[in-house]
Amino acid sequence: MHPLSKVKIEWSSEFAYAIGLLTTDGCLSKDRRHIDFTSDDIEQLRNLMRCLGIEVKIGHKTSGFTATQHTRIQFGDVNFYKFLLDIGLMPAKSKIIGSVHVPDPYFFDFLRGHFDGDGSFYSYWDWRWRSSFMFYTSFTSASLTHIEWLRAKVLALSGLRGHISRNHGRSNTQTYQYYQLRYAKQESITLLKRLYSPAVICLSRKRLKVQRAFAIIGKHLD
Repeated sequence: MHPLSKVKIEWSSEFAYAIGLLTTDGCLSKDRRHIDFTSDDIEQLRNLMRCLGIEVKIGHKTSGFTATQHTRIQFGDVNFYKFLLDIGLMPAKSKIIGSVHVPDPYFFDFLRGHFDGDGSFYSYWDWRWRSSFMFYTSFTSASLTHIEWLRAKVLALSGLRGHISRNHGRSNTQTYQYYQLRYAKQESITLLKRLYSPAVICLSRKRLKVQRAFAIIGKHLD
């Protein structure tokens, strides 16, 4: 480890998961030293610290027109900051991030972190098709370049194609554009089995949601 580093830079399942979290909900400050990670889920914050091998105080920050408070962690590490730049992250990355250089053996660990950060899973009964139970797995980004890279990487490593859509949202008085990479039921089954195994670190509430949907169709996630 670099003598001035808090974070040991070595690829592993947990390290790749942490990079996925930082790719979605992390922020690199302009001082080229500090990394900020904001989440309203305390488990998410603790998972990141565990995966990076650090322990810092969980604090709060206020943002938005309504002055909403959010929990976060912040730490300084010049060497780790430089590493994040080298693999494709940058300050104010939301709309400009492209590919992230993750070794193929750890890509699906990275993707699980991405899913826990900005991904979603939803299910419903579609009564038009003989009470068919449907579900989708999706990944979200404000950068089309990033979401296209994500799709190409999943396709290359698993053969799953997915579908990209462009959407619009509204925050306070502003509208914004974002992109979603979605996988329908059959592709979701294959993809989610790649993301999860009994021992991996993850956001427990999302995993439970997926497990419940799998139980309805008589399948096991693990």
